[in-house]
Amino acid sequence: MKIHKLIFVLLVLSLLVPFASIAAQEPLIESVCLVTDLGRVNDGTFNQYAHEGAVNATDDFGLDYTFIETSSQADYARNIQTCLDEDIDAIITVGFLIADATYAAAEANPDVYFIGVDQFFGSEAQPALPNIVGIQFREDQGGFLAGAMAAMMTESGVVAGVYGIDVPAVVKFRHGFEAGVGYINEQDGTDVQTLGVYIDNFIAPDRGAAAAEQFIGEGADVIFGAGGPTGSGGISYAAADGAYVIGVDQDEYLSTFGEGETPGAENIVTSAIKRVDVGVYDMIAALVDGTGFPEESVFVLTAENEGINYAPQHDSDVPEEVIARMDEILAGLADGSIETGIDPVTGALLDEMEATPEATDEA
Repeated sequence: MKIHKLIFVLLVLSLLVPFASIAAQEPLIESVCLVTDLGRVNDGTFNQYAHEGAVNATDDFGLDYTFIETSSQADYARNIQTCLDEDIDAIITVGFLIADATYAAAEANPDVYFIGVDQFFGSEAQPALPNIVGIQFREDQGGFLAGAMAAMMTESGVVAGVYGIDVPAVVKFRHGFEAGVGYINEQDGTDVQTLGVYIDNFIAPDRGAAAAEQFIGEGADVIFGAGGPTGSGGISYAAADGAYVIGVDQDEYLSTFGEGETPGAENIVTSAIKRVDVGVYDMIAALVDGTGFPEESVFVLTAENEGINYAPQHDSDVPEEVIARMDEILAGLADGSIETGIDPVTGALLDEMEATPEATDEA
């Protein structure tokens, strides 16, 4: 009997040893620094979402945290170097435009970890590295949801998008938005038209407002803003003017519209949500628990893993049947029964990519 008990105890201990060794594994980092894209950590865009994810993670794991707000593209490399000079273990950089500076720093500092939001690594020009990860999102799916909502809410039959610089993330939003409108047109036999413009500045809310004003003059009664403060400027103007609007990245009812206190808040029908905070949190957690980054240097958030979603209707008059249909579309995107038709990396339309003739050896 005693022998049986001894065998049982030894068996239990053998099972616990792997877990004990995991629990004892040392974290890979003790400090985190975030460098924003153009804008601030409270600007209601993905800068703020990335910051919130970093704050949540560093609070939960007891890490030191600091951030640097970028005011000019010329400051990207300098701001990263400031983090390095402070002997930071992990550096988060936000936005596609800072990707080259991020990769260069990761190559030069192999003992420092780099998390790039809206950045892609693993190409021939920038091969995967063990100390860098690019957090990618299926913005085409978020845009698709926004487009479907716009097409179901319009009364004039014209909807529009105010977009920032045409980097891949923004291109995916635009093409997704237009594909979502097309999906409703096909399903319902409608003929909703789309307008849109890229603006070569993410922090020009006045230009976003001017674009929204022009689109409203052309008959648009739903405006989607996807371009940082520029897009937010567009939907702020449009909502105050009485048009329905759709935000981006996080729930802009809570940020841009001050939790319902800003004029026009009753006209924001939803926002295309990118859970930037979840991506940042998860990658910091991977460093804390010793897992490290994905080998391919890419971490993608989608409708399937709840990284892409849409915000509640809040004070707006979106009918319940529209919400029910939005839930069906989100489920279809998650299980793959609905496809956007957009390349998830570049944002290019897949039909156009397939139609491009291949190079041949013929003269």
